[in-house]
Amino acid sequence: MPATTPPHDRRRRRTTRLLAAAAALATAGALAAALPSTASAGEKAGKHWPGRYQDVQLLSFNDLHGNLEPPAGSSGRVTELQPDGTTKTVDAGGVEYLATHLRQAREGNKYSITAAGGDMVGASPLLSGLFHDEPTIEALNGLELDVTSVGNHEFDEGARELARLQKGGCHPTDGCYGDEEFEGADFPYLAANVLDEKTGKPILKPYWVWKKKDVKIGFIGVTLEGTPDIVSAEGVKGLSFEDEVETINKYAKVLQRQGVKSIVALIHEGGFPAGTAYNYDCDAPGAGDGISGPVVDIAKNVTPQVDALVTGHTHAPYVCTIDDPAGQPRMVTSAASFGRLYTDTTLTYDRWTGDIARTAVSSANHVVTRDVPKAPDMTELIGKWNALAAPIGNRPIGYISGDIGNTGTESPLGDLIADAQLAYGKELDPETDLALMNPGGIRAPLTYAAKGAEGDGVVTYAEGFTVQPFANTVNLQDITGAQLIQVLKEQVSGANTAAPKILQISSGLTYTLDLTKAGADRVVTDSIRLNGAPVDPSAVYRVASNSFLAGGGDGFPTLGQGTNDLVGADDLTALEKYLTANSSATSPIAPPKADRITIVK
Repeated sequence: MPATTPPHDRRRRRTTRLLAAAAALATAGALAAALPSTASAGEKAGKHWPGRYQDVQLLSFNDLHGNLEPPAGSSGRVTELQPDGTTKTVDAGGVEYLATHLRQAREGNKYSITAAGGDMVGASPLLSGLFHDEPTIEALNGLELDVTSVGNHEFDEGARELARLQKGGCHPTDGCYGDEEFEGADFPYLAANVLDEKTGKPILKPYWVWKKKDVKIGFIGVTLEGTPDIVSAEGVKGLSFEDEVETINKYAKVLQRQGVKSIVALIHEGGFPAGTAYNYDCDAPGAGDGISGPVVDIAKNVTPQVDALVTGHTHAPYVCTIDDPAGQPRMVTSAASFGRLYTDTTLTYDRWTGDIARTAVSSANHVVTRDVPKAPDMTELIGKWNALAAPIGNRPIGYISGDIGNTGTESPLGDLIADAQLAYGKELDPETDLALMNPGGIRAPLTYAAKGAEGDGVVTYAEGFTVQPFANTVNLQDITGAQLIQVLKEQVSGANTAAPKILQISSGLTYTLDLTKAGADRVVTDSIRLNGAPVDPSAVYRVASNSFLAGGGDGFPTLGQGTNDLVGADDLTALEKYLTANSSATSPIAPPKADRITIVK
């Protein structure tokens, strides 16, 4: 952190000094309320009091996941809808560019707030993840972030580590990096629905109020209630996650009692727009239900006292209106992920009522293009941490002959990782039969093109870390054939009915997925084969998977019933071993064909 006072802190002190003037302005507001709507008190008296309405700029983003440098491959692009109906892709992301875009957007806007919808850290590239995401918190301070909700990934290392990111201090085991102690976040993390099981109270602030002169807007932050289903048990130990709607409605009443009538909810839960372009119009005539997913039910049930919803988690871009319980349209936004977009929302504050004039709210997503100057302070920050990471990150661990992507029902990279875990499993126990990998654990593609001093086709440790940053162990367990069949059905049923999670499978396992059917029936049972032979329901199979899956995570409870457990090294070690053993500069690994699952549409 710089020795000089950050601009963010200076701005906070300026705001504090202005609070003393708020009482006088409130008196002026009372006088204005007594006048006709055609004139404010200041206009009537010939003085320069504020007018009735004040536009407040709300800049927001979500799911940064520690992507300080421009993300690679498809993770660093967005789809843009053209006027003629065609689409094109645009390179996007990187905090050097995000900082520039946000600063340019704030120009001329004296009333500007910057907020985020969770998952600022976790599943981060090596540059941030290697240092427990301290670099990302420093970058967010430099971006002048005002407030964020927690997301599920804020709990990857547990509540104590989240508290350290908020308050500062050196890491309990790794200590300090460099000569200075980590100072923590300048902004509050909000966790209204995350309770300490012992005390029943939120582990962090449930809400926060932004104030400037006589304008005040409250923020309530929540993460998805299902966080324990997608985070390791150790990460959420001792915590309970409450219903999002009930929690928001509870604290909206608290804010109202405090005289805060303009409220924004920061919700780490999201939806799926009908169009994939960042500028797709959810509300266009003929679009029908322009968005689906959990956020729809949340938006329809959150109290009308809340004026806008900033959401996240699904990594989808959207700016939609969804009717509140009173039947009035309300803005719901998400800025995709990895810092590729930011949302610019205008909230028109009514000084007479203290509320937001909903009919005047406007919003749009904007691309964090890379054709603007880099922010020098972000370049310096990245350089500082890269210098510390370079000895570890630049080490080659393998070679590839082309891009190995992580998109699609079955992805080439998913197959590669499953094969790596099968090979490692056989090292631990030669009786290992197959490996399963959850798609959410694959965070980025492996790209062939050179990066920095790296030669084409070289896979570095940093790239491997970006692909698998969770430090899950590779676990072996025994399950029956009947349980294996049930696991495959759980991909498209139970907790995964609405949003299927298709496991990536190792070589030798094949089956058919019939998308014309519903629920568990989409997995064609008699098509499941292992090394060409039908899976025997009564036989016992030795399965390799990461510790998260082996514990029943991601909606696969049957995997949590395995027996004869054996815990190995972390999953990145397994990938490194596989790449080292099966590739060289003269014989690189080719992208797998991704043909183990037969899809029927």
